[in-house]
Amino acid sequence: MARSYDVVIVGAGPAGIFASLELCNAGLNVVLLDKGREIAARLCPLQHGGDCCVLCSPCHLVSGFGGAGAFSDGKLTLSTQVGGRLAELIGLDRARELIDYVDSIYLRYGAPLKVYGTGQNIGALEQEAALSGLRLTPVKLRHLGTEFCHEALGAMQSYLSPRLEIRLRTTIESITVDDTGDKIVETGDGERLSCRYLILAPGREGSEWLCNEARRLKLTLRSNPVDVGCRIEVPMTTMEKLTSVLYESKLEFYSESFNDRVRTFCMCPGGEVIMESTGGSDPVITVNGIGYTQPKTKNTNFALLVSTTFTEPFHEPIAYGKYVARLANILSGGVLLQRLGDLMDGRRSTQARLQNSPIEPSLRAAVPGDLSFALPYRYLKSIVEMLQAMDRLVPGVASPHTLLYGIEVKFYSSQLKLTPCLETEVGGIFATGDGAGVSRGLVQASASGTVAAREILKRLGSKPSPIA
Repeated sequence: MARSYDVVIVGAGPAGIFASLELCNAGLNVVLLDKGREIAARLCPLQHGGDCCVLCSPCHLVSGFGGAGAFSDGKLTLSTQVGGRLAELIGLDRARELIDYVDSIYLRYGAPLKVYGTGQNIGALEQEAALSGLRLTPVKLRHLGTEFCHEALGAMQSYLSPRLEIRLRTTIESITVDDTGDKIVETGDGERLSCRYLILAPGREGSEWLCNEARRLKLTLRSNPVDVGCRIEVPMTTMEKLTSVLYESKLEFYSESFNDRVRTFCMCPGGEVIMESTGGSDPVITVNGIGYTQPKTKNTNFALLVSTTFTEPFHEPIAYGKYVARLANILSGGVLLQRLGDLMDGRRSTQARLQNSPIEPSLRAAVPGDLSFALPYRYLKSIVEMLQAMDRLVPGVASPHTLLYGIEVKFYSSQLKLTPCLETEVGGIFATGDGAGVSRGLVQASASGTVAAREILKRLGSKPSPIA
């Protein structure tokens, strides 16, 4: 017999957490589920003295309370222009209102008062970027840092724990709808949980699972462009012109050779390049970056992602991204590392060449090699052209010593058909966050969870109580 709840939330990332914050004081029977661990127990062996990724299942960096955002550098992007498509779904004014609300909650839990992306220098930087063939989108941004991101999320978990049920280390096998319209969530150990309302917030790590469940439930899916690329590492001084003002430099470029969109993503001044295991039951090792409130390295790292739209009958963007990442895994056992100069000279990087480089790689487990054996020519060509354009804006980015790590893939490449309240075509099932193609960052993911929770409260005739 199924255990009954008013609301089941699948995924304890920012979307699931903020849905929980809205619901936890309304007198409802709510359970929050995630396959990962509590935030204090999310310890990556590689970051604690290990030599290589051991493919923890699930990966502590992407699963557990806080989601993948717990190991991001905690950038709160306070804009409707970047970080997701919330404004498209719910309207611009409502999206702005929700972003302000989410910001107020993060401030309550310790986010810094300092805001980047404002000031008199912004216009001059935009003009310089345009002259270099780049589009710079300045955004207001708070930077929590990886360490304070953990503290804020830990405080949220402490607040929620006595107010609703949190069940971690719980996998979800399937979702069904019974004859009465109740939703049945079956866990990995065979338990059945019944609910009136279901919020799906599985994050990027759960995007493939969500796509499979959506197809089984006959929900409409649309493919996003596939975002594949490299993580770039340069001396921190190279990027200070931008990072001191913007922290996160949102730069966009269209390659001369293919007219593909290339963009910067997740810039981490003084941060570290990390590897993570993602992809659910069929994992691949990909590369990412983290940053701290105080610089831990002398480098800045950021992703360059190429967005490619494929023609029909292509409809497997997640599978394609995993395939490209797996090529790098086959070649290196994890993450490939190559100097830009070696790439341009058509030769693989070696340990000896890296030792003679002025840039010390922050990811010591990366294996020197040749990215051209993993990334298609179209992607590499577009990335090189973007680096050359950036070099006109911030000289030194396209240095022969610049480091390229691969492969970075963002698994949010499918969108569910959703109403303005983020309800799917099955009544009572809502989809939120990065995994549903709604958001691409902490703030819009958090806002999307708030949207779904408020709609449920509205239907139940309840109102959210103030969050302490």
